Amino acid sequence: MNYYFLDKVSWEHSQSLYHAAAYLGHEAVFILRPATPYVCIGFHQDAEQEIDLDFTNINNIPVFRREVGGGAVYLDSGQLFYQLILRRDNPQVPEDKDAIYRKFLMPVVETYREFGVNAEYKPVNDIIANGRKVSGNGAAEINDMIIIVGNFILDFNYEMMSKSLRVPDEKFRDKVFKTLQENLSTMLRETGSLPDIRQLGDALIRRYEIILGAMDLKTEPDADLVAKAEELQIERHTNEWLFANDRRRPEARQVKIREGVYVIQNMLKVPGGLIRATAVNEDGILRDVHFSGDFFFYPAADLPKLEFALSGIPAQSEAITKAIESFYECNSIESPGVQPMDFARGLIPG
Repeated sequence: MNYYFLDKVSWEHSQSLYHAAAYLGHEAVFILRPATPYVCIGFHQDAEQEIDLDFTNINNIPVFRREVGGGAVYLDSGQLFYQLILRRDNPQVPEDKDAIYRKFLMPVVETYREFGVNAEYKPVNDIIANGRKVSGNGAAEINDMIIIVGNFILDFNYEMMSKSLRVPDEKFRDKVFKTLQENLSTMLRETGSLPDIRQLGDALIRRYEIILGAMDLKTEPDADLVAKAEELQIERHTNEWLFANDRRRPEARQVKIREGVYVIQNMLKVPGGLIRATAVNEDGILRDVHFSGDFFFYPAADLPKLEFALSGIPAQSEAITKAIESFYECNSIESPGVQPMDFARGLIPG
C-alpha cells in the first residue's frame, strides 16, 4: 500500500483525497494538513445547529460535512492529519469498532510519546495527555473500506474554534473558549516546541508498517485519486450535501401542536457523543423521527433506516427500546459508546 506524505494541501484535498481512496478501493495512508482554515462537521451533525454560519460566511471560512462521524472542529495547518484507508476484509482489521480504534490508535500514542508527549489512549476514540485531549479521531465505512482519521494537534486556535460554533449567547461562547483551553492541548503546549512534520509522519508510518507491512512512499497523489477527489468536491460543495442532515425542530423538548399532537426534541450526552432526537408524537404514535449529533453509527447509511423503522411505533419507552434493539440485531449495527436505550431516551420527553 502507499504512504502519501503530502504536507500542506488545499483544504478541499485534505478531505477529498481519503474519501476518493475509499471509493476507488485503494488502501493507503495520507499524512497531510490543510494550507488554509475550514470548519468540518461530522456526518450525522446538523450544520445549522452546530455552526455559526453567519460568522463563517463573513470570515470566508468554508464549512464541509465529511463522511465520518464525530463532532464539529476548526481545522488549519496547526494540525497534521493521518488518514488510514483499509479494505474491510484486510486480516489486520478487527471486526469490532472499539478494537479497530484501539489497534490503530496505539501507534499514534506511541508516536506522541516518542516526541515527548505523555499520551495515552482513552476509549472510545480519544488520545489524551495529562488529562487533556491531544488528538481527535473517527472511523467510517465507505464502499467496503474502513477509514480511520485523526490528527496530531501541533498548535490550536481556540478563539476561532469557539467563534465558529453556534452558541446561545456570548457568555456561553466565553465558557466554550475557556473549556477548550482547559481540556484540549497541543504538542507545542506539552513540549514547548513544534516537531519536524516529516519526521512526525515517518515515525507514525514506521509503526503502521509493523502491523500492515512495508509501504511505498509518494509525495504526490496519483492521477486517479486527484480525478476522483475533484469529482467528489463538485458533488460535496453544495448546500444539498452540507444540509443533508438538517431537519430542524423547535427548541423546546415538547411543543403541543394540537390536542394529541406534540413535537419532541431532546438532547442527550452519552459516552459516545451528543444525540439530538426529534420526532412527532401523534396520538401516542411516533412519526417523522430524526437523529443528529456527533456520535458514530455503523453502517452510517442505516441511520435513516432506523428513523424510518421507528415511524408508527407507540411512543412508549419499552416499545421504542425493543424496536431499536431489534433493528440493531437485524442490521448488525455498531455505535461505540451509544446504546439502543440512549436513542430511545431521546424520544421520550422528561
